[in-house]
Amino acid sequence: MASKNSKLPAAPAAEKSLQVLNDEIISCRRCPRLVEYRERIAKTKRRAYREHEYWGRPVPGFGDPHAKLLIIGLAPGAHGSNRTGRPFTGDASGVFLYRALFRAGFANQPTSVAIGDGLELRNAYINAVIRCAPPDNKPLPAEIMNCRDYFDADLQILKPRAILALGRLAWDQYLRSLVREKKITTPRAFPFAHGATYSLPHGLPRIFASYHPSQQNTQTGKLTEAMFANVLRDVRSYLKKKNRD
Repeated sequence: MASKNSKLPAAPAAEKSLQVLNDEIISCRRCPRLVEYRERIAKTKRRAYREHEYWGRPVPGFGDPHAKLLIIGLAPGAHGSNRTGRPFTGDASGVFLYRALFRAGFANQPTSVAIGDGLELRNAYINAVIRCAPPDNKPLPAEIMNCRDYFDADLQILKPRAILALGRLAWDQYLRSLVREKKITTPRAFPFAHGATYSLPHGLPRIFASYHPSQQNTQTGKLTEAMFANVLRDVRSYLKKKNRD
């Protein structure tokens, strides 16, 4: 069982450590409510996907194991990631996200349909606060706590230079992880707002904020492609500067 104090198996590269962690995530059954929901959805399916075999398990992280950018989402979608087994794959949020990542140079193609479709991330890795699809996209506090060991382990392995939090919950959970590590005293010093960015103490990654690319946000215009592109541009500029330093 992963924890911030547990030692990951010795490995010559981040790929091995991430694989060990992701294998553990996939087999997790810590949260009875989430286990029941994800497996029920995988059996009943959505009409449009009735011929698909759903993943129906926790969704591990995805991307470049040597990434300097960590993108934090909320949770798998019931008929997106819970169906395909890859973050932001198979639903409208992913259509928006991966198209933007491609345009910004963080992905090799603009589409994400299924595992094995050729998608690769470049200098970016995606994880989530919760690894199982929650009912109504609303995880319970206890479920977030059950998943936080995995969240902390990703940070320990990747050691990113920049964090992009998609939505307030992802933002808050990252800052709370820093409070647990006693690297900051309170998240209140870093209020969430779309486009916000902060330099943190002790050589920590710089944090960037965006509204979540949910349909609720993108279809209402709360988050536009231009708004998200501006955030990714700022992230890319920062990483280029760090590479020169």
